[in-house]
Amino acid sequence: MSRIGKQPVLVPSGVTVDVKESHVKVKGPKGELEFNFNPKVNIALDGSTINVTRNGEEKEDRSLHGVTRTLIANMVQGVSKGFAKQLEIQGVGYRAQLSGSKLTLFLGFSHSIEFMAPKGIQITIDAEKKNIITVAGIDKQLVGEVAAKIREYKKPEPYKGKGIRYVGEHVQRKAGKAAASAK
Repeated sequence: MSRIGKQPVLVPSGVTVDVKESHVKVKGPKGELEFNFNPKVNIALDGSTINVTRNGEEKEDRSLHGVTRTLIANMVQGVSKGFAKQLEIQGVGYRAQLSGSKLTLFLGFSHSIEFMAPKGIQITIDAEKKNIITVAGIDKQLVGEVAAKIREYKKPEPYKGKGIRYVGEHVQRKAGKAAASAK
């Protein structure tokens, strides 16, 4: 039995879950998410817990068991608490500017980069530290994808560490050219 798949998903108060055939709909204070799961997996709603079981013992069934339970748990957490990723801009003259849902990045290129936030994603810039960008939303996969797209514009380089990185990410630094030895 899958260690992750056999754990029940607890549904907090204020969140409603509807299961119909192979479709799950989760509503909460932050929004609503839907998911069509594979019919090889069964989802049962017992009061305030969701239990996920599988029909067979084949390899595909076992892998679907754990991933379906995790996706449902992420949906429940997303509509109740939400998800957020923070990015940090490092470099002289590198900065970000926000106007509505459009993020403008100045990353040392001859032009600025404009990024429109997709529906369901909120982007904010820290007022005190102008170099911290927060990407938030209810869909964990979409939040991670948007944060990765923003980071992709200027990945941290290994010599000076300039670029966009996740907060807390360690960038392995390389030594520059060694000075020529004196003769």
